[in-house]
Amino acid sequence: MKKNSLTQNKGLSLSQAQSISNLCNQRASEISAVLAGVNNYKKEVDVVINGSVKTHTIVVGKKLPENVVDLIKEKASLHACQAFLMENIKAKDALLNKLKKATADISGVVIPERPKTISPLINQLSEVGEEYGESLLSVSDVNEFLEVEAYASHIGQFIHEGKPLDKLRKELGSGIAPIEWMTIQEGVKSPITVTTHHTSQQLLAVHEELAKLHREYEQRVNYFKAMVKNLTTARNADIAKHNADVQNDCAKQNNEAQAEYETAYKLAGEQIRSIQAEFEKERQSLIKEVAGMRIAVFEKFQPVINVFLKQIEDTPKE
Repeated sequence: MKKNSLTQNKGLSLSQAQSISNLCNQRASEISAVLAGVNNYKKEVDVVINGSVKTHTIVVGKKLPENVVDLIKEKASLHACQAFLMENIKAKDALLNKLKKATADISGVVIPERPKTISPLINQLSEVGEEYGESLLSVSDVNEFLEVEAYASHIGQFIHEGKPLDKLRKELGSGIAPIEWMTIQEGVKSPITVTTHHTSQQLLAVHEELAKLHREYEQRVNYFKAMVKNLTTARNADIAKHNADVQNDCAKQNNEAQAEYETAYKLAGEQIRSIQAEFEKERQSLIKEVAGMRIAVFEKFQPVINVFLKQIEDTPKE
């Protein structure tokens, strides 16, 4: 930036400088008008009209004024003085505009980042099925489980309703005719002897014996099934507690992180407001200081300034 002549000491106010600049421009324009159209000669012609001679000017002659050197020097000094004043007027405006646009430097304030929410799903466990309980059985228990399950299944397939033993008992119960008739030759019926080899008591005894065995094996099957279910239920209870603990821990961490963030954000806001308030106080003081600056007149421009300054002071105010 160019150096300026602004000062807090005595000098021209901005309004005085602007008025003098305008007067410099006006006077320079007047000199330019005086020097405009200067030439080396004039041209005239004599014309005879109706026996009379009349002189007509073709080119108006305008010679250099006797004080042309002084006029040129005066015009140069006026433009120099005006340039000096305008540079300082612009310099003062630039300072004011810079101050008006200035903002506080808050780069030193740490603005906290909003914390990311921790999801409990990351560390949660899924419930297990009965295959988990089965996996905890000993080899001996597994083998026995397979054995008793097979016995219970196959005995049940033989004695339950609609199964072979049940059908045999129902058939005996409804009665079996000792003789049946069959036509072997046309018109002749031959007797068929029906001989039973079971009695209802025999089949009942077999049923009771197998039913007793079925109950024993079924009880053992239910024992192993209950063991598997209990192991599975216990594991799922542990998983549920683990997941609940994970959720509570995540909620606690998220709440603590959010509280820490809000505290830090509030503190950063207070720091920013404090910095901005101090900056604004200093800025307004500087604006006031710059607004009060005057233009210290360079000594070579003082004669021109004095002429127009007196002219301004002598001009009656409306």
